Amino acid sequence: MIGMMLGSGTSGVPEAVALDIASLKLPASPNAHLVAPDGATAERHDATPLRPIDPDAAWAVLRRLGEGRERVWMQAEFAALRQIHWVERSRIMNYPDIIVGQVITLPGGTGYWLYSRSLIGHSDLGVNAARLARWRTDLESRLDAL
Repeated sequence: MIGMMLGSGTSGVPEAVALDIASLKLPASPNAHLVAPDGATAERHDATPLRPIDPDAAWAVLRRLGEGRERVWMQAEFAALRQIHWVERSRIMNYPDIIVGQVITLPGGTGYWLYSRSLIGHSDLGVNAARLARWRTDLESRLDAL
């Protein structure tokens, strides 16, 4: 844990592995948040709309979502899955959080997942939900422009 707090960027954070986000099980602790297409998971989440857009175009937009954000670094990209992982560190304590985004094709259109979780602590005081609200607004605005 100390290594995660003393690191910068993605250093000290466990190596990223591709998530099977469709079968993701959220932790019992209140330190994670999920945004997903309606009906795509049984987990609690905020629902996102399906869009009549090309999934590769949506993937290109998602890949750039972390760029220019303060204290955010791209950790890994799994292009074949259209999945990307970022690390965002808290301003004061330097705690790392993981954000995962993925574009998926479903009957009825193209959807996306955003998943944010804390690596340290039991509660995040709503930080992950607030982060995904901002990221979702930004992503949807960019997708609307396609």
